[in-house]
Amino acid sequence: MSDILLRIENLRISFGKDDRRVAAVNGVSLEVGSGEVVGLVGESGSGKSLTCRSVIRLLPPGGEMTANRVLFEGVDVQSLDRDALRAHRAHNVGMIFQDPFSCLDPTKRIGEQIAETLRVNVGLDREAAKVQALSLLEDVGISSPERRYLAYPHELSGGMRQRVMIAIAVATKPKLLIADEATTALDVTTQAQILDLIVRLRREIGMSVLLVSHDFGVIAQVCDRVAVMYGGYVVEFGPVADICNRPQHPYTRALLDSIPTIESAGQRIRRDGIPGQPPSLGEIEQGCPFVNRCSYASDACRTLELSMREVGPGHTSACPVTIGSGS
Repeated sequence: MSDILLRIENLRISFGKDDRRVAAVNGVSLEVGSGEVVGLVGESGSGKSLTCRSVIRLLPPGGEMTANRVLFEGVDVQSLDRDALRAHRAHNVGMIFQDPFSCLDPTKRIGEQIAETLRVNVGLDREAAKVQALSLLEDVGISSPERRYLAYPHELSGGMRQRVMIAIAVATKPKLLIADEATTALDVTTQAQILDLIVRLRREIGMSVLLVSHDFGVIAQVCDRVAVMYGGYVVEFGPVADICNRPQHPYTRALLDSIPTIESAGQRIRRDGIPGQPPSLGEIEQGCPFVNRCSYASDACRTLELSMREVGPGHTSACPVTIGSGS
């Protein structure tokens, strides 16, 4: 295992006021090694994006974060003052958001937005920043970079806007790239191109990647390890091959069983989704958050204290039941 770049221990994020706060992330622990790609997978509302935002302390209004530790290269980001936090965001971590259109300034040309990042965070002068911005546009696969440099966000396709966001995110050669559902709104071909781009940049820059998705196919394609999240908890964590081939938590098993395959599509075999709905904020008070949707659940699951147990080398699960291998 490579050196640990990021270690999160017992992260909790809540919203509300005083004694009426509700938990959105419940005791999450995970780690990302240097040069490693770690995936976060789960349904919408499971806490994936909030977990990522904790790394740069960029929570939505009203969010409150506590953790035993959120260590980045051994430094707890919870202890960073304003200047240190700004430097951490500028140089250590780059973030790609799901909707690039809402993140890019519609009144500025895309080249200017990349160049501004370089001027502010790297200290380049205006001419050097432009030269580097053009190079970044070429690096992320945008053709005719000189012409695209002058384009506004609305003049680009969704895939090209996402490439611009990647260029901004990697402009300072960060040690960690967070890709938060970066391919969700794209067609399959463009999605594959963006994933290939992230993998190539990871190799060229030597950075780690924390990749958020609700698509196990995306996770399996590019990740070394994966954390499965449900209801604000990490319910399974381990090598991606082990989890895909030998899932040990019923939620992971249900996610994998709901994925359409070429064979099932050709034979028109119906793939049932997971029955029921994920829990709402504040709905989970005790026990397993998946209990109401789980075919393995017993009465004990409603009161058990959730804890991760080792089920294989580097592979942990929050379920005390052994559900067998295969999916």
